[in-house]
Amino acid sequence: MKIGIFTALFGDRPLEEALDYIAGAGIQAVELGGGAYPGSRHLDDFGGAETLINDEGKRKQLLHAIESRGLELTAISVHGNPIHPNAEIAKDHYMAFHNAVLLAEKLGIGVVNGFSGCPSGPGGKNPNWVTCPWPDEFRDILNYQWNEVAIPFWKEQNAFLKAHNVKFAIEAHPGFIVYNPETVIKLREAAGEQIGCNFDPSHFWWQGIDPLAAVRYLAQHGAIFHVHAKDTRIDTINSGINGNLDVKSYGDIAERSWVFRSVGYGHGQEWWNDFVSTLRMVGYDWVLSIEHEDGMMSTKEGLQKALQTLEIAVVKEKPGAMFWAKE
Repeated sequence: MKIGIFTALFGDRPLEEALDYIAGAGIQAVELGGGAYPGSRHLDDFGGAETLINDEGKRKQLLHAIESRGLELTAISVHGNPIHPNAEIAKDHYMAFHNAVLLAEKLGIGVVNGFSGCPSGPGGKNPNWVTCPWPDEFRDILNYQWNEVAIPFWKEQNAFLKAHNVKFAIEAHPGFIVYNPETVIKLREAAGEQIGCNFDPSHFWWQGIDPLAAVRYLAQHGAIFHVHAKDTRIDTINSGINGNLDVKSYGDIAERSWVFRSVGYGHGQEWWNDFVSTLRMVGYDWVLSIEHEDGMMSTKEGLQKALQTLEIAVVKEKPGAMFWAKE
């Protein structure tokens, strides 16, 4: 299993400078932003997605920059809302998705990461994430979102993905219609098998979901395409008072019921060991892509801790190798 990183963390520097840092840290793989919320800073260093789709020379330059440093490109990420009720936003995020699929095919990487999106109710202007079935109009909105918007849209995209031999790995994220394992599978079964999951445990903990159980459930459906490594810490005092539905700023750390943390600062080494073991048990042995969103640690500190934790969990030898076979 490889340890990777989502390079959106290094949006303040050119890709090649970021790659030098990443390779020097001992990370083995990278995931690049292709537009929408993560932006496309590092693809833009090589002319942007549309140029890269049409220019083989630029693609070779991009891959050389990555591979010459001993790194592997695992995914292009376009976390956005292509079914946003604002047509301008929807078009921008859809085009990021569309171009990422075409570019992924040309680069031979096979996976694009993103969100399911979330529409409004009929005639609405902003996304509306429904979290309860009553009053009845909430259920009506939910039925509209799934049956009139999301399923028809993603059925069409599933055909597009299949035509280009690319899979779309949805990061289940509150605020969007796909936010837990059940909704991942609901969309996959309705739209098609090119759609699956970019598994990120950090979004599950605060919903009360056991990520280890979620891995097993999603794997039964063949739905784990890519994995993020990000941690979450529940503040038991704040959570005990107000629960975990928390709309306070992520920067208001002392008052929030939960916050994102660097790997190892929300859950300890034993949990991450179990996570890697469970992934391997169900047949996933590819990449753990670090996503750093810790408001209490610098980039350097967060990466050091994440790497320390993951390097112990991800045994360098192949599973089953005998300890005395080490060189």
